[in-house]
Amino acid sequence: MSIQINNISKSFGTFKALDNISIDIQAGELVALLGPSGSGKTSLLRIIAGLEAANQGVILFGEEDMTYISTKERKVGFVFQHYALFRHMTVFENIAYGLKVRPRKTRPSKQEIKEKVEELLRLVKLEFFADRYPTQLSGGQRQRVALARALAVEPKVLLLDEPFGALDAKVRKDLRRWLRKLHDDYQITSIFVTHDQEEALDVADRIVVMNEGKIEQIGTPEEVYESPKTPFVYHFLGNVNLFKGRLHKGKLRHGAFEVEVNAPEYAGTVNTEAVGYVRPHDVSIEREPSTDSVSAEISYIHSVGAVVQLELIRKDTGEFLEAELTKDRFRSLGLATGEVVFVKPRQLRVFIPEDYSI
Repeated sequence: MSIQINNISKSFGTFKALDNISIDIQAGELVALLGPSGSGKTSLLRIIAGLEAANQGVILFGEEDMTYISTKERKVGFVFQHYALFRHMTVFENIAYGLKVRPRKTRPSKQEIKEKVEELLRLVKLEFFADRYPTQLSGGQRQRVALARALAVEPKVLLLDEPFGALDAKVRKDLRRWLRKLHDDYQITSIFVTHDQEEALDVADRIVVMNEGKIEQIGTPEEVYESPKTPFVYHFLGNVNLFKGRLHKGKLRHGAFEVEVNAPEYAGTVNTEAVGYVRPHDVSIEREPSTDSVSAEISYIHSVGAVVQLELIRKDTGEFLEAELTKDRFRSLGLATGEVVFVKPRQLRVFIPEDYSI
């Protein structure tokens, strides 16, 4: 089931939660709505579900206009962050609930409901927990029950609002992997809200990065991480170093520092204020200076794990920098805290402040 979100806007009093949002979601796609608190992602999910009404715009499921259709008739499965399970019902009864309350004409027989629930219990690997109550389950198990309950009614669309936000890091990682496999097996169009960048990058087919009610960028995890279109996306999707200066004929300059930049859109720019963005893993550490490097003192070394993380202070500006090196490169350089080295940015992406809000 494909979903078209066309020009959706939503205000709560004077606060504009969503501002002219348009997204095309393909059938069977798993899409993450990613952004900080207040970015509008949950409001958009609730509008897709029919739990909120948009002030303007259209929602289509396939070719069918759902804008004014009730939540019940949209046939969406909704999974909340805090499970929303019925405490007085067993796991079996929770999963069966949506089937049992169907109108008599469309309600499956007791045997069909039993078979469906048992199938879903096997799917979520809880077949031996059917008679337990939610209070007798772990957080991860309760979330799997909530997913099974949402799937029981065979929804056209599965919507998940911060589904793993209340769980600890290890359980979140396990459930992310499980959700990805579940989605691949079921091939159901799914949209999930998260503020966790790692979660979105790990699970989604595509990511919609939102900020202040608007879309900053839509793309695959690789596209939004490796080729951010705005400074906000750079900042939100991981650590980033800033190299401020002036852009002049394809070079970013600041004092003696000068580096070539790949910015065709600014090819004719002359002596204009600009900021270069570079990820820590795209920073090179050298022992000898060059015109495209800056001197910096190593203030902290974190060498636990496969990658060594360095924190540095620029000698010329006092600004903070981060770099990531392989263990082999770190050992070959023989680096120590307090040493002065030379930092050289690679894959520098330049933005001009007048074009983007930084």
